[in-house]
Amino acid sequence: MVRCRPLRDVADHFFTTRNLSLHLDDPAWASVAHELGVETARLLLVRQVHRAEVAVARAGRESTWLRPEADVIVSDDPASAIGVRVADCAPILLADCRRCAVGAAHAGWRGTVRRAATAAVRAMQNTFGSAPADLVAAIGPCLGRCCGEVGPEVVQAFREAGHGEDALRRWFETGPSGRPHLDLARANREQLEEAGVVAAQIYVAGLCTKSYAEVLHSYRTDKENAGRMVAVIRSQKHPEP
Repeated sequence: MVRCRPLRDVADHFFTTRNLSLHLDDPAWASVAHELGVETARLLLVRQVHRAEVAVARAGRESTWLRPEADVIVSDDPASAIGVRVADCAPILLADCRRCAVGAAHAGWRGTVRRAATAAVRAMQNTFGSAPADLVAAIGPCLGRCCGEVGPEVVQAFREAGHGEDALRRWFETGPSGRPHLDLARANREQLEEAGVVAAQIYVAGLCTKSYAEVLHSYRTDKENAGRMVAVIRSQKHPEP
């Protein structure tokens, strides 16, 4: 598993690797929960749909978690862990240095078009009172610019969603085949910055899932046989200054 040292100082978390496949019925979910010190039933996931809807897991909830349809989940519950599953898409974890609040976002190109990273920051701000400048963020392994070939319709989708031409020039470059390549991590990093997260508090793994397919799951490599990695995080209380 992979951890971000600065984020670890704020909240327990990790990104799994290829040693676990983590399909939804995989018994290995129990080991993921155990690693974070929560019951398996308190490891909260969502039904990901490549958009930017937000699910909220509040402390003190009594009802059973029903895996709502969303690609962002935020929580202030230290008794639960939250997570998103990926296999080339960007997993983003967030934690508040001052408040008991964390977030997780699943951002493939469609979620990035819809600003899933921004939605995570805004949800923590509006739901738990987090100041964006107090957040520490980690973007885990995802498809890199090197392997992120897409069609011109993807560039157009970003344009139609209101992303500026300057941003598109930074996020896309023309690959050897003449088709555009998307820098998924950079696009999400810049969206976090635009949402108010301090640049020095955003950490990027810089590991391309397709380039390191022997240790990371990649849908581009394995297609329908691809397993999934999970990015998980658990909130912890922080004393107010």
